[in-house]
Amino acid sequence: MLLLHTETKNAHIMVLNYIWIAFFLIAFLMALGKLVIFGDTSVFPAIIDSTFASSKTAFEISLGLTGVLSLWLGIMRIGEKGGVVAIIARWLSPLFCRLFPDIPKGHPVTGTIFMNISANMLGLDNAATPMGLKAMEQLQEMNRQKDTATNPMIMFLVLNTSGLTIIPISIMVYRAQMGAAQPTDVFIPLLLATFFSTLAGIICVSLYQRINLLNRTLLLALGGASVVVAAIIWGFGRLSQTQIDVVSTSAANIILFLIIIAFIIAGIRRKINVYDAFIEGAKDGFQTAVRIIPYLVAILVAIGVFRASGAMDMLISGIEWLVAVCGGDTDFVGALPTALMKPLSGSGARGLMVDAMNTYGPDSFVGRLACIFQGSTDTTFYILAVYFGSVGIKHTRHAVSCGLLADLAGVLAAIFIAYFFFA
Repeated sequence: MLLLHTETKNAHIMVLNYIWIAFFLIAFLMALGKLVIFGDTSVFPAIIDSTFASSKTAFEISLGLTGVLSLWLGIMRIGEKGGVVAIIARWLSPLFCRLFPDIPKGHPVTGTIFMNISANMLGLDNAATPMGLKAMEQLQEMNRQKDTATNPMIMFLVLNTSGLTIIPISIMVYRAQMGAAQPTDVFIPLLLATFFSTLAGIICVSLYQRINLLNRTLLLALGGASVVVAAIIWGFGRLSQTQIDVVSTSAANIILFLIIIAFIIAGIRRKINVYDAFIEGAKDGFQTAVRIIPYLVAILVAIGVFRASGAMDMLISGIEWLVAVCGGDTDFVGALPTALMKPLSGSGARGLMVDAMNTYGPDSFVGRLACIFQGSTDTTFYILAVYFGSVGIKHTRHAVSCGLLADLAGVLAAIFIAYFFFA
């Protein structure tokens, strides 16, 4: 299993390898064309200057992330040891039994799925991936056609790729590091966007698999969640733009602090050493901050070269022209590269999100929208490759189409919600 996971991870790295090479080659050809055709002698110096500036930015971001990452990963470890993930799993049990009708009642995989989804919702990536691979292994044991994805596998994968997250900590950390006045102002818009992505994924898979969405439990869960989201949108729709900024930021900060308090109380009730749990998680935060330095340097330098050559401007201008021809507003186009990259590479999309905030400003419409794009869905192709590859699935059936439809729903929702909150 470990070997298969390594192989599929290597496949993902190869995809990112091609993307990274493409950034440099396209930038070189673009710059060469400018020099030869238009006599632009400033383009190559600008490209080299961008490599130094981008690598410096990447290191400064990583260095600044250390403290905040240590803080939040420490808080997360308290919640994990305090049983918060297990509590959420119990709450989701009636719903998940309806979403996975082919899984026998009481089968151990149900608990593993709950733990994986709950860990994802809490942003516990390190805990979520091992549990996800374990869930796929258990689902494969029930699979009669070992090379073909089963219905429960596909529902499970789409729930992962739709990226439902209730605590988008990493995005808020990046916003803080980039100097955003209110790093948490994207919290509620991001929650709304990821909700629509997940809802679209569930509906698509349910239609393919003929799951009865009119079931009482599903109606209560999905309908209730939709009503809450509609109420939030309706409530904010009655406020002015200034009031929206104040209320959404205040609500985000209150919710986040309540989560911290809830995690600590859960740890106290479990009689764990809350301080030691925090220190244990905080150590992981420091190590994570150090580990991402080379990745951020690699992707930000590549994007910087791509932008300095004029290729990024050409790409955005082309999309902007197409949107304008269709009669649409073009303010969102600057953030679109993040959305296009996200299904392929999380680190690539993260780099484009940082680049958008660096170029347009973290409190600009484009900067905020890029953050919402980054958090509204997950890396579809990577998740499919790793999870299916870990159990030798070759025929994915409707997993890719449903996953990409969920991504599309998340992107469209992110655009509309960003206009609603920040335009």
